[in-house]
Amino acid sequence: MGAYNLKVTIDQDSGFCFGVVFAIDMAEEILDEDGYLYCLGDIVHNDEEVARLKAKGLRIIDHEELKDLRNEKVLIRAHGEAPETYKLALENNITLIDASCPVVLKLQNRIKTSFDNKEKILIFGKHGHAEVIGLEGQTNNEALVFQDLAELDDVELPSSFTLYSQTTKSMEKFYHIKDELLSRGYEVKANDTICRQVSNRDKDLPAFVSRFNKIVFVSGRKSSNGKVLYEVCRKYNPSTYFISAVSELDISLFNPGDTVGIAGATSTPMWLMQDIKKELETY
Repeated sequence: MGAYNLKVTIDQDSGFCFGVVFAIDMAEEILDEDGYLYCLGDIVHNDEEVARLKAKGLRIIDHEELKDLRNEKVLIRAHGEAPETYKLALENNITLIDASCPVVLKLQNRIKTSFDNKEKILIFGKHGHAEVIGLEGQTNNEALVFQDLAELDDVELPSSFTLYSQTTKSMEKFYHIKDELLSRGYEVKANDTICRQVSNRDKDLPAFVSRFNKIVFVSGRKSSNGKVLYEVCRKYNPSTYFISAVSELDISLFNPGDTVGIAGATSTPMWLMQDIKKELETY
C-alpha cells in the first residue's frame, strides 16, 4: 500500500473556549500545589482531557458524594452550579474553587432576576445537562426546559413568558423557536444568551470545512456544543467524520492526496487534534 500523502490542517479557531481554559488552568494550578483536587462533575465534556487531568490527581465526584465531603477544596467547572450546591458547601465547610464561566454566570443572574419578577420561564436546552441544571436551580426548578419544539406540543404554555437558551445552543435554532412561538400567538420575550464564542464558530466553520475533501470532527460524545458544530460541518461538507480519539480513525475513509481539515468543539483539547493530525500524516 503506497503512501497517502494526506495534507492535514487544524482549524485554529477550534479548541477550548475561554471558560474551559480558565477552569483547567485553575485546576492545574491547585493540582501542582496540593497534588489532588475534587471536581464536581467532568471538568470538560471530553474523556481524553479528563483522563489527562485525573492522572495529575483530579478526583471527579457527583452531587451525592459532595454531601459526604468535609473540609476540602472542590472545583466548580465552567458549566456552573445551582444555588443548593453553594449552600451545601457552606454547611460542609467546603472551599469552592469557582470556575463558572462568566457567560453562564451572567445568564444565571438574568434568569434569577426574571424569576424574582414573577416571569414564566422557558429554557431551550438539553435535559439533565450540567449547565441547564444550574439554570433551573435559579428558578426553584420551576422553569420549563425543552430540547425541541415538538416537546411543547402537548404542554399548556402561559400566554406570555420569557425564553432563554443554554449558552451552547445553535443561534439559528433559538431564533427559529422564538419566531414559531410568536406565530402561535404567545407573547414571547426572548433573551439571546448564546455564547458568542460558540456562535462565531457556527459562522466560521462553513468557510473552513468547504476547503477540504474530508473533515475529521473531534469531540467528546457528551458535548452539546460538539453535536451542534458537527452538524454545521456536515451541512457544508458531507464528508465529515465524528471521532473522539485517535484510535477511532479509519484509514479506509481516506484517499491518496486527500486534503483533510480537523475541527473540534469548545471542549476539544488542541493536543488531541494535534495527535490526530500526526496520525493522519503517517498514512
